[in-house]
Amino acid sequence: MERSLVPKLPCMCGSFRRTSRALTQLYENALRPLGFRATQFTILQALSLAGEVTQSQLGEILAMDSTTLTRTLQIMSREGWIAERRGQDRRERRLRLAKPGETQFKRALPFWEKVQSRLRHQLGEQTWKNLLEITHQVTEVITTQGDSL
Repeated sequence: MERSLVPKLPCMCGSFRRTSRALTQLYENALRPLGFRATQFTILQALSLAGEVTQSQLGEILAMDSTTLTRTLQIMSREGWIAERRGQDRRERRLRLAKPGETQFKRALPFWEKVQSRLRHQLGEQTWKNLLEITHQVTEVITTQGDSL
């Protein structure tokens, strides 16, 4: 019987970060032929689901810090994937998918679906569903109660 070289970490943060890095590598490898980063795909997916949102709302949806989000959005805007307009408050940026962004998102979907399907098959349907629910619950607790935990 082979013993796993990956020890179970007792720290929730360490475990989630390790899993996040492993998942990011898996998805980036799948999206690499398109010249995509996993973060870019996630932003396109979020905008596809949410429609037009402020940059602040997008940051909240993705639980992403402003600096990282701004840097990634600048690259995506240069590519023409993100449409931007000013809100009523001139400091507010409203974002949505531009036509080229929709095209890129649709182009990437089969690559994303393939890696999703392979991982889902490896984990099993119930584990897959449980993990999606658990990660949603953890994110919800932390983003709504963060400092009071």
